Amino acid sequence: MTDHELLLAISDMMDVKLKSELQPVKNELKEMNTDIREIKEDVRNLKTDVRIMQVDVENMKEDIRILQTDVGDMKEEIRGLQTDVKGMKEDIRVLQTDVKDMKEDIRVLQTDVEDMKEDIQVLQTDVKDMRADIRVLQTEIHNLKLCQENIILPRLNTIEACYTDTYRRYACYTDRIEAVFEDVKVLKLVAADHSERLQKLA
Repeated sequence: MTDHELLLAISDMMDVKLKSELQPVKNELKEMNTDIREIKEDVRNLKTDVRIMQVDVENMKEDIRILQTDVGDMKEEIRGLQTDVKGMKEDIRVLQTDVKDMKEDIRVLQTDVEDMKEDIQVLQTDVKDMRADIRVLQTEIHNLKLCQENIILPRLNTIEACYTDTYRRYACYTDRIEAVFEDVKVLKLVAADHSERLQKLA
């Protein structure tokens, strides 16, 4: 084999070696690009979910404010009814003192008062039901907070960990590429030196 053929063989071997070493790097870069695209898509989906939950929480806050206003109005109405009942009781006592013959009418009024008390009890039951509904809403908000802590935040942490790991692998292969380029540079210098020496010998 001549020196020229030997140099060609060495050059071919170097090309094959470089290609075989660079191919894993190319494959890794391709995989990282795919991972980055998937991470971006996951982040977009998470942002959408968070915005939807924020809107839901704001709606629930508004509903709670409305319920609180309604409860306050009902309390005021109940106080008015209680005042009316007291006034009616006073009127009944006056009627009992002044008109003994109107006892039957007074009993009718007492029955009316009992009906009004029943209405007040119904109102109180409604208030209790509304308080139960508020507790359900509070439970739902608590569950949303737990979902954020136990599902959303861990997923975000996982995405961050994947991104960091991908970055580290990329940084590692960057050092190898620079080393390969340095080796090629050295081999070119050696080949040029050998070629120059062979020409002098010829």
